[in-house]
Amino acid sequence: MKSINLKEKYELVDAHWHPHQIGIVDNMQVLLAKLKGEFVWHAHENEDELFHVIKGTLHMQFRDRTEVVNEGEIIIVPKGIEHCPTTKNKEEVQVLLFEKLTTNHTGKVESELTQTNYPKI
Repeated sequence: MKSINLKEKYELVDAHWHPHQIGIVDNMQVLLAKLKGEFVWHAHENEDELFHVIKGTLHMQFRDRTEVVNEGEIIIVPKGIEHCPTTKNKEEVQVLLFEKLTTNHTGKVESELTQTNYPKI
C-alpha cells in the first residue's frame, strides 16, 4: 500500500491510445492513457467504462451526439453503447480509466490501435 504519483506515472506512458495499468481494485483495473486524435468506434457488450480527464479536453462521440469532457470531469459509458473517444487540434489528453479486467480494448473491433496487453507501471 503506497501512494501513486500520477504525474510520475504519466511520464512512463509514451504511446497514444495504449493504456497502462497502475492498479487493481477488486475485479476493476485502473489505467492511465494518453490520447491524441481519433480512436475507433467500438462498444463493450458486458462492461461499463469510466473516463476521468486529468489533463485536456476529451470529446466522447456517440452516434447521436458528442459529449465534451473537460479537465477534472468524468464520463461513464454504459455497456453496449457505441462510442469513439477523440481529441481536437492535436491536443494530447490524459485520462484515468476504470474498467473490468475482462474489458477488451476495442470490444469486438480489431484495429491497428487495438491493444491486448496493458503494461503495469
